[in-house]
Order: sequence, then structure tokens, then C-alpha cells
Amino acid sequence: MGDAPLTSPPPPPLNLEGLPARVLRRGLQGLPVGEQIDGFCREVHNSGFPLKRVSTGMYTLHPRYGSQTFVWRPDADGIEHIPRERAVLSQDLYLKSPVHHMRSRGLLSLRRRLDTKGGEDFVLFDELRAEGLKDYAAHIVPYDPDQVQNLTKGPKGASDTGPSDDVLNGIFFSCATDLPQGFDDGQLRQVEEALPYLALATKSRLTYDVASTVLETYLGRDAGARVLTGAIERGSAEAIRAVIWFADLRGFTKLTDRLPRDLLVATLNDYLEAMAEPVHAHNGQILKFMGDGLLGTFDLTGRAAADVCQDALAAATALQKTFPALNDSRRAAGKPVMEFGLALHLGEVFYGNIGARERLDFTVIGPAVNEASRIQALCRPLERNILVSSTFQMAAGQKTGSAWPLQSLGFHALRGVREPQELFGLP
Repeated sequence: MGDAPLTSPPPPPLNLEGLPARVLRRGLQGLPVGEQIDGFCREVHNSGFPLKRVSTGMYTLHPRYGSQTFVWRPDADGIEHIPRERAVLSQDLYLKSPVHHMRSRGLLSLRRRLDTKGGEDFVLFDELRAEGLKDYAAHIVPYDPDQVQNLTKGPKGASDTGPSDDVLNGIFFSCATDLPQGFDDGQLRQVEEALPYLALATKSRLTYDVASTVLETYLGRDAGARVLTGAIERGSAEAIRAVIWFADLRGFTKLTDRLPRDLLVATLNDYLEAMAEPVHAHNGQILKFMGDGLLGTFDLTGRAAADVCQDALAAATALQKTFPALNDSRRAAGKPVMEFGLALHLGEVFYGNIGARERLDFTVIGPAVNEASRIQALCRPLERNILVSSTFQMAAGQKTGSAWPLQSLGFHALRGVREPQELFGLP
């Protein structure tokens, strides 16, 4: 990590015997990344290395966050986890940071005295000086050492999507001390030699976390967890009782004919976010988006049907309140608006894997899902945003004076269903 002048006799070497094995053991146990970094820093600090601040960063694959940083201090209770929004990676604060300086140039090490100014300075250093820190050292353990050789010298543009061929990908580790003489070079080399073990262990857990995030993002929270823990065989499914949330946007087809592609996608995302947020906020999960609609469930497993139905009704009421405000703000901005139709039904569904051998879908199927779709199709002709089946209404245990007094809308024929069904609506 470079040499810094010493103003006092060098301290003895650190006693790091057994540290690599303990770091790898924590990695094999699959401990959270923050817990692994905390354990490493505490061991290094307790061995006599004068750490006052440690920052460890890595790219990640997440729909919102492009990277994450863990900040450790010896007097703090635990470790601070800071997920970084993707937009941050293109902001001036990041572009003038040591980590971007190193990643964009393919530098593995960087060393700076903080009590003197010389060479390239960074915005972060003012913060470190304010904490009384004197010496700063940073190192990157690259995932692919060949990438270091392939990077051309000179700054690169920031990537707002995470790692690319233009930036060095790997585990970033920096440390700072308040000792006037700074870090001892020999001790610093010992810590540097231990970092690949930490990088390997944390990357193992990070890979698991990324897989978990991807599955949750594309399948739903519960469905993703089931797949990650082994429910991946085609045909493996279980019968569960659930509230089915079947929602669709009205007017989207007309917009596809007249809106530019980017505006169309942005509009659809705004409305799908509005339809999905209440589901997540009230113990449900979104299983899939279907063009301009979505399919969600509220699982009854281990819960009273009335309680689950109340959750679903709370989500539906929240959605009913959200849309007028959303449309008002969009109209004021000159943007196109849409309405929604939602069906709430309750029944037994098969929940699991269906599809081709090489391309599966984790979803719900069964007559109850089809009935929910048919009920939702009646929202427009009945001029209702929300329709509720009689099965759901009975399970909800409606009573006089309830927060959600459902109103009967009479009996209606559902395509493919033999008997007419009584439907209900919110006031």
C-alpha cells in the first residue's frame, strides 16, 4: 500500500495467526457480509493495528442499489451498512472519491497522509480530517486479476449500473488512523495479505444475497425464498388457500398507440408501482406482472381467513385512495392518466412450479385464479374499480359498522363458471 515515513520505533508485528482460517470459516457458515467484516476488523484491531475507521465497499445487483458500503469504527456498536442508490455512482461526490479513482484507473493500492496536502485530494478526506485522522490506506482485491492489466490508464466515466469492463471490480477496503506517525508499513502489509481471505468469504455470501434479491425481485418474496431453498423441480406444487389479487390498468392499450416508447414505459412503471405498493405493505406478495396487470396473493397459511381478508381490504382501500392523487398530479404535469380494475377472491390454488423443463414459472394456478380474472373483467361494465367475490366477503366476516362495509352488487354470470356469482363492492 506504499511507504510512509516513521517518526518512532516500529511496533512489533501483528499477531494474526489463525485469522485466515477463522475468516474462511465465517464465510463457509454464510454469515451476513456485515457480520463477516465486523469480525475481521475487530480481530485486526485487537491484534494491535490502530484502526479508527474502516470502509469496505462492493458492487451489487439490485433494482435500486448499485453498490453497498460497510463502515466500521472500534467504538461503535456493530457495523454501519450503507446501500448506495444507482444514481449516486454518477454524482460528483462519488466521482471525486478514492474508490472511483482506484477503480477507474485499475489501481490496487492507495496511501495518503491526511495532515498534509499534496497530490490529488478527495472530498472524503475533509471528513476524515475533521475526525482527527492522520493516515489513510486503501486496497482493492480484484475478482479478476487480468482486469487490472486490461484497464488503460486514466480516469473512466462512472457506471450507473454497477461493474463493467471500464472499472475494476472487486472488494474495496480502506482504513484510517489517528496516530500521528500513521500506520506501520510492516503491519499494513500483514493486513493487506489477509484481505484476499476476507474478499473470498464476503463474495461467497454476496453471491447468495444477489441470487436472493434477483429471485425476490422477479418471483416475489415467498416464491423466491422457496426456489432458493430447493423448490425448483417442475411440477412441485402445494395446495394452499389464499386471497387472490387480480388487478389491471384501464386505458393502457390506447396509450401504446400514441406515446413514445420511453414515456410509455415510465407511465406503466408509475402505475404498476402504485398498484404493487399496497400489496407489499399489507402482507401480500406480487407473483407476476402481466403486461399492464398483476397477480398477487395473500397466503392464509397459519393465519385466520378474516385477518388475511382484512389485510387485502386495507390494501385495496389504500389503492383506491392512491389513484386519484396520482392522477391529479399527472394531469397537472400534462401526463396521461389511467384507471384500474381490481378483483379480490379467495380459494384453493396450486402454488409452485409449472412450465417447460428449462424454463419454469413459480406461480398459482387453479379455478380460483380463473374466477378472479373473470371477476376483474366485470369492473368496467359494472363501473367499479374494485369487485369482491362472495367467497371473500363471507371469509372476511363482515359486520355492521365494519371499516369496510361491502355492498352487494347482485348476481352476475362469469365466463366459464356455471352458476351466477354474487359480487360486492367497496362504497
